[in-house]
Amino acid sequence: MLKLHSILLGTVLCASLAFADRTITDQLGRKVTIPDQVNRIVVLHHEALNVLNEINAQDKVVGILKSWEQRLGKEYNRLAPSFKNLPNPGDIKDVNYEALLSLKPDAVVVVNYFPKEYIAKMEELKIPVVGISFFNSAQEEKAKLNPTFKDERDSFAAYDEGFYEGVKILGELSNHEKDAAELIDFVKKSQADLNAKFSNFIVDKRPRVYMANPDLTTYGSGKYTGVMLARVGATNVAAADIKGYKQVSPEQILAWNPQIILVQNRYPQVPAELKANPALKGLSAVKEDRIYLMPEFVKAWGHPTAEAMALGEEWLAMKLYPQNFKDANFDKKVEEFYEKFYRVKYQK
Repeated sequence: MLKLHSILLGTVLCASLAFADRTITDQLGRKVTIPDQVNRIVVLHHEALNVLNEINAQDKVVGILKSWEQRLGKEYNRLAPSFKNLPNPGDIKDVNYEALLSLKPDAVVVVNYFPKEYIAKMEELKIPVVGISFFNSAQEEKAKLNPTFKDERDSFAAYDEGFYEGVKILGELSNHEKDAAELIDFVKKSQADLNAKFSNFIVDKRPRVYMANPDLTTYGSGKYTGVMLARVGATNVAAADIKGYKQVSPEQILAWNPQIILVQNRYPQVPAELKANPALKGLSAVKEDRIYLMPEFVKAWGHPTAEAMALGEEWLAMKLYPQNFKDANFDKKVEEFYEKFYRVKYQK
């Protein structure tokens, strides 16, 4: 009888351990208690959704933000075909509690600037909420859409370390720690290779670059966009005058007079619109035909992505300084990234 009691007690203890909760710290600095095995994740954060796909945790995603296709681009369907069939219980800054509860999530991933009252309500409903920013900062900047850093060098470290931390948290959340570590290692090696190339090259004069989005919107300071450009020896012309994501006038763009205009892959209509705009015909970039639609992996977004850091920064360096940066193996590297982390062939 005593032996049977010991066996039953051991079984109960093992079961308790197997289903024990665990605690992680999100990028808002919050302690979040989650189940030992997380199998159902709702993601109201497009960049985090992309990372979960890259670390092969897409099968654990049971609901996603409404605007995911707009934010990731229509071509993203090829990288994650299952996403188009998933329910949308909320968006980047809102949530439908009834729809969310119906999905029985083990955790919800949100942007760092998600409304605090919504986070509090989800916690009240006993739903673990994980805030992800992909940057490190002082506590007072953690919940901001457009954080402020001490200087350019500080912003480099903030996005590097913050991105690695965000990926690690998502790996821990989804029980895909090994895949997350492999993604981080790929990015770190790529950045080290690019830094080594820049160590033998001096930028005499930084080219002036404008990041063009639809309806004459652009990114100013407080965004990874500027960090990405600065790291490859360029200047974001909007950074000194605006913060965050804003619409500007043709007159303002003329005053900046960028030498190069870059357009994200998700906005393929923008280059033709800029060239057809009579108010912009005097721009140096228009006259010199230096308006470039970037490949999908460049992603000069507000927050960093693995492909932007590992591939996009090097692509920009080659585009800005073609005589100094030539990598015969770059296409192979792009293929390797897509096959390893998206499990598809890269399509130009």
